[in-house]
Amino acid sequence: MYLPSDKRYDKMIYSRCGRSGLKLPKVSMGLWQNFGHQGRFSDMEEMVHTAFDLGITHFDLANNYGNPYNGSAEENFGRILDRGMREFRDELCISTKAGYEMWDGPYGDRNGSRKYLIASLDQSLRRMKLDYVDIFYHHVFDPDTPLEETAHALDQIVRQGKALYVGISNYNAEQTERMQQLLTELGTPFIANQPSYSMLNRQVEKDGLDQYAMAHGIGLAVFSPLSQGFLTDRYLNGIPTDSRVGRGNTWLGEQLNEELVSKLQQLNTLAERRGQTLSQMALSWCLHNPAVVTVLAGASRKQQIIDNAACIEHLEFSEEELQEIEQILK
Repeated sequence: MYLPSDKRYDKMIYSRCGRSGLKLPKVSMGLWQNFGHQGRFSDMEEMVHTAFDLGITHFDLANNYGNPYNGSAEENFGRILDRGMREFRDELCISTKAGYEMWDGPYGDRNGSRKYLIASLDQSLRRMKLDYVDIFYHHVFDPDTPLEETAHALDQIVRQGKALYVGISNYNAEQTERMQQLLTELGTPFIANQPSYSMLNRQVEKDGLDQYAMAHGIGLAVFSPLSQGFLTDRYLNGIPTDSRVGRGNTWLGEQLNEELVSKLQQLNTLAERRGQTLSQMALSWCLHNPAVVTVLAGASRKQQIIDNAACIEHLEFSEEELQEIEQILK
């Protein structure tokens, strides 16, 4: 029987998501990778328990996580809840998303229709055996569905009690502004945007999404803050066979050239001077942006979660450190 640590709230820092009353931990757990059908369930359970013991209360999923067995991450998370964590449901913030291809036929492909979003969330709730999720996101902007329809679907989901709050993911600043206008008119609790953001991906800044979010009370819950593992110590001295690049992820492998490795090594030197690992500094750097309420960090083993959570012990940067980072990343 799982009993969480009675010290789980001693260290973690929690911040309000946008202007809402919902507090999220500075470090959240993303279940995009390593929680699908092909993973080892005992490892998944250990990682979730470790996260909760560290005060990580926010667990982020999506209907298609677990690819190629879409939905298997939610199923496994539901099993973990069944095995001792469900009684702590009110201490958890559980989010899921829908928007990408999920099931066969015209109603389960990539879209933002009312038909797809409501059906998908119903499926997610069944897989996790939940009455509601805390945050439900539209996973990706759909240019072929009127944004009004997507907004009305999100509003209906809240009014039906299937989600407490709604958000969007992979929406740029202009798309976010349009969605916020619609949801504000409907009175829907729209609190978060989930974009990709890291030292190596600054699109949030270039697009102005972070500034818009701050000005309009939206929290950014950023994914891939470690840039698919590049901003860790895994690639400083070659390509490990058990890494995502080592396993043949060509999309990532194409980016790993000598110039990038040199930048990673320089960043690692700076992190060591700060008393952090490269991954901890990368997470702290994301959280240094005041628009970012939480970083969604994935993991493949327990120790990574422990290391990631420790980033909150050193969130401040001197001006000299920030300038050095900018110089390295040029």
